[in-house]
Amino acid sequence: MPHAPAWLNYAFLYLSAAVLTVPIARALGLGAIIGYLAAGIAIGPWGFGLVSNVQDILHFAEFGVVLMLFLVGLELQPTRLWSLRRPIFGLGSAQVLGCALLLCGAALLAGLSWRVALVGGLGLALSSTAIALQSLAERNVLRTTSGESAFSILLFQDIAAIPILALVAVLGTASGSGAGHSPDAAALEALKLVGVIAAIVLGGRLLLRPLLRWIARSRTPEIFTAAALLLVIGIAYLMVLVGLSMALGAFLAGVLLAESEFRRELETDIEPFKGLLLGLFFIAVGMSIDFGAMLRAPLTVALLLVGFVLIKSVVIYALARGVKIPYQERPVFTLLLAQGGEFAFVVFQAAAGAGALPGEMASLLIGAVALSMLCTPVLLVVLDRFVLPRYAATLRAPPEGEISEPQTAPVLIAGFGRYGQIVARVLLAQGIPATVLDHSVDILEVARTFGYRVYYGDATRLDLLRMAGAAQARVLVLAVDAPGPSLKIATLAREHFPHLKIVARARDLTHWNELRDLGVTQVQRELFESSLASARSVLEHMGLEEAEADALVVRFRLHNIALADRMYPHHKDQARMIAVAREGRNQLAEQLAKEREERTLRNAAGADYPGYGQDAQAPGPEGTSEPKNISKNGL
Repeated sequence: MPHAPAWLNYAFLYLSAAVLTVPIARALGLGAIIGYLAAGIAIGPWGFGLVSNVQDILHFAEFGVVLMLFLVGLELQPTRLWSLRRPIFGLGSAQVLGCALLLCGAALLAGLSWRVALVGGLGLALSSTAIALQSLAERNVLRTTSGESAFSILLFQDIAAIPILALVAVLGTASGSGAGHSPDAAALEALKLVGVIAAIVLGGRLLLRPLLRWIARSRTPEIFTAAALLLVIGIAYLMVLVGLSMALGAFLAGVLLAESEFRRELETDIEPFKGLLLGLFFIAVGMSIDFGAMLRAPLTVALLLVGFVLIKSVVIYALARGVKIPYQERPVFTLLLAQGGEFAFVVFQAAAGAGALPGEMASLLIGAVALSMLCTPVLLVVLDRFVLPRYAATLRAPPEGEISEPQTAPVLIAGFGRYGQIVARVLLAQGIPATVLDHSVDILEVARTFGYRVYYGDATRLDLLRMAGAAQARVLVLAVDAPGPSLKIATLAREHFPHLKIVARARDLTHWNELRDLGVTQVQRELFESSLASARSVLEHMGLEEAEADALVVRFRLHNIALADRMYPHHKDQARMIAVAREGRNQLAEQLAKEREERTLRNAAGADYPGYGQDAQAPGPEGTSEPKNISKNGL
């Protein structure tokens, strides 16, 4: 009987484990990360034993972290990165050095040698970039004070991993287990490091954009995708050759392309690979846990896990208070940085190989780090469900901008981005007071400079909605941009404040349908009206008279609104919904074609045809009560 190739077996195992465990973990509210970790434990050496070459898979899967940092770099323009230089080197160095010193001191007090204490303290001071950034992105808080502070610390940790690994090699040499390096060799290595970084910076500025333009002109999407992967892999390869972090190189490349016209295309091409490889990375972490070493010294592992997480939590929480991170963001900020990190595996394995760390101790440290990464998603769920809703009540002096007493404005606006600001300005012009909630400290500061009274808070929390005056308000404006939080707020409002009239912003038709399912009827698709205004301008540029273009857009608007209402009862039946959409589109096209033909005939006969302006006053289709005309300046 023929045997399947090894790679096919492994691919089947990894995908099967992920497909089975991740949906279950998400359904239980535990998140995708813990699903991947559980899958790794299940198929690893200490589960069903289906996979044995864990280290090879872990090294390959680390490329998921590399791709993630490349995408993070694409979102950071160089000017914004320069503005973060102080938190990166100030806050980041304070976290790494503060945690390392306390952890090293605790290890020395426990009777460990100074070499083991130093390596252990430095390795445990690092945090999981993959888990932290993914969790912050899922919570939509990367642009908040805590999100930017966490990112700064994580980036500094990636940079710090380079000298930490160099120190590990020196400690191994000092212990007699590693090879020595002459001063000339060290200087040559330093020159190589500088040369590679300079090549990446100069190449990114001078060569990458012309190269991507040349590839894009081939109009071959798969080659552009291949070029995007080649770019990341090539830079990672260069960094490895000179002993630098692959993730740091990929991040630097992303920053250099952040202002490129190809940024969105690169994100779209890389995103699927990043998601799959990050999932594989977490599966590999689950498989790498050495339960044998942990079972031989369970008390030691427990003390290591609890001890290093508590020590890091104290340092990180103190830093959070020092940089004035809003108190609601501190628990999640502290927990995400208190866990161990993927670079700790590299540090401890390198230390064991260099002789700076005993093999058994390295296994215990790796096990403690893996357990901390496994426990973090569970602790986040506990924080969300039981701690954060009660957290505000435990503090006596909330920061400025926080709701500290119940509000009574008749209108509550959730979200103060571009959409919410326009609504608030109209209400302010009419003298109608509104309570505005937003979880971005940056937006809060900008709004305060313009005289708005915006309160810091997450509108998906029931206690904050009550404090914001939802029980007394008449109207709730859902102006948040993400569909998930929008639907959660709408659900809370319908359940606990049924008297509220909800006026909502929908990102697209799918979001519009989901809000309608919750009983929200006043829903506006966020780009619908502005897109119609642009379409009218295009028609005028194509030669149509102003009144004719205006009337045509009115007809389309009314037809589209009526068609959305017709499609709504079938939105859970995709085939039927598509059929209704096609039928409606064909009806409109036939009707407009017939009118164009009649107009042509009348013009040919010399008839005095008034155009479409009068048609715009006719009743809308299917009895709609939408307005029958559109002004020149807005829809």
